[in-house]
Amino acid sequence: MNREMTNRIRFVIEDILPPVVRDSQLFRHAAKLAWGNHIDHLAKFRERAPFLTAEEYADLYRKHPRVHEGTDNSEACIKKIVASVAGESVCDVGCGTGALLRRIQSGSPNLKRLTGVDFVIDDAAKLDGIEYVAAMVEKLPFADGEFDTVICTHVIEHVLEYREAIAELRRIARKRLIIVVPRERESRYTFNPHFNFFPYTHSFLRAVHPVPAHYVCEDIGRDIFYSEERG
Repeated sequence: MNREMTNRIRFVIEDILPPVVRDSQLFRHAAKLAWGNHIDHLAKFRERAPFLTAEEYADLYRKHPRVHEGTDNSEACIKKIVASVAGESVCDVGCGTGALLRRIQSGSPNLKRLTGVDFVIDDAAKLDGIEYVAAMVEKLPFADGEFDTVICTHVIEHVLEYREAIAELRRIARKRLIIVVPRERESRYTFNPHFNFFPYTHSFLRAVHPVPAHYVCEDIGRDIFYSEERG
């Protein structure tokens, strides 16, 4: 399934169904027909967010079904990201399978350095010209301003200490920082292990406060695309 299809499904679940239905046992039972007891595990995961151990966190992500083929980004977001890359070095934090890095590599052939980061890099397709580093977004093993462009898509919604994560992304970005998160409302029973929810673009602007003078924050098909100039 691609991102465009899941965004259409999300429109029905998040915008048409009222909260009294989305939080009900009726919705829970319907959701279990698709994902079984994992729906309950996700609900408990969010309830226990402040108390989770690193082992519990990693275990849920290992067992979480992959919804999208290759990338969580829509085609519109990918094109926007590729067009927004600045400079000669790029770091994709939360690179997953490396699908976005491959698109950046093909769309920006003059880049001198491409780096992918994830807390587990086993899923990343090893390609020539792309280096992979295992690390957590809250503590990145890079120098200040090491990359011209830093990209982080569909990660911040998963991170409990998201302000710490954003500070790290800003620290290693020399020219531009790009972040993509889903535009999403919280409910008790969802199909994603998300901690943070941003129903509007201004919701996300609060999360990245203080916002610099030069930035872009826009809705792209139920995802929020944010870019800021560094330095």
